[in-house]
Amino acid sequence: MTHSKTQKPVLLIIDDNHLNIETLSDYLEADYQIHGAITGPDALSLVHDCNPDLILLDIMMPFMDGFEICRRLKADSATQDIPLIFITGKGDEADIAQGFKLGAVDYITKPFHMSEILTRVNNHLNFKYTNENIRKRNIILEQQVQDKNADIKKMLEATISAMSQMFENNDPSTAGHQQRVAKLATDIAQRMKLSDSQVESIRIAGLIHDIGKIRIPDAILSRPGPLLPSEFELIRIHPQVGYDLVKHIPFPWPVAEFILQHHEKLNGSGYPQGLKGDEIHLEAKIVCVADVAEAMNSHRPYRPALGIDITEGELVKNKDILFDAQAVDICMSLISNKNYNFDWE
Repeated sequence: MTHSKTQKPVLLIIDDNHLNIETLSDYLEADYQIHGAITGPDALSLVHDCNPDLILLDIMMPFMDGFEICRRLKADSATQDIPLIFITGKGDEADIAQGFKLGAVDYITKPFHMSEILTRVNNHLNFKYTNENIRKRNIILEQQVQDKNADIKKMLEATISAMSQMFENNDPSTAGHQQRVAKLATDIAQRMKLSDSQVESIRIAGLIHDIGKIRIPDAILSRPGPLLPSEFELIRIHPQVGYDLVKHIPFPWPVAEFILQHHEKLNGSGYPQGLKGDEIHLEAKIVCVADVAEAMNSHRPYRPALGIDITEGELVKNKDILFDAQAVDICMSLISNKNYNFDWE
């Protein structure tokens, strides 16, 4: 694997079964320094001493289960950014959704294959090191090349493009969706006469608003037919996952918050936070309208494109209830024009 450290990365394995810790240690110790803990209190103490690069955590444990251990780790500023993978016999979709909601980067069910564990650990550590390098590079650039804003913008564009492409590779059935939402949201913002800075922030948020779906199983994203309630509950985690993925990237705007809020609704019926009215950023409201309009006018595995008339009926019916009224009016004036192009020129 590739990483920025000269020593082996450190893994903390938390499991009340000694045999599980020994089995994983025997397989992983060639590439990693391994530390083990069999109780929650032991783990919460050890984590500050061994400073792990990644944590493997069981759920079903006495005294303090894995979910509670995860909550405490994420509530501690010293440990909240350590990637955490649940590795457990609890395989219900509700448990998986709960794990991701609490901040885990992955969820592996037992019985597992050792090669799968190694691959997932490597992938998440490489992703962590890549993000750390991006943050460090951005800090250096901001300090040393303030007169080269054009170069910084190109690098930012490359990062956004890569993140957007990463999601499309995960869900080919919606290829181009984020780009089209970004185009429509940008056009709405310009018609609303927002500042150039706000328009640019909306464009960037639109381009990666669904990046959190990279954590949703392909079988759910591409399966024909309506989603089951448990599957929809899993889909609902993607704004939070997207926020967690980009919150440390030093954008000039709160792009991560726009991503977090793009499924919020004015009356509080949205998710993940149930925000209302002015609690929601205007930028997120605009991306929300563009997202709904584009999705309704595009083919999905579970239905054909619905068309302009049905889209207009849905948006107009819910003006000032679910959706920002000005954004809806401008959106419909744009896409009702048969010459309107969702794609960038």
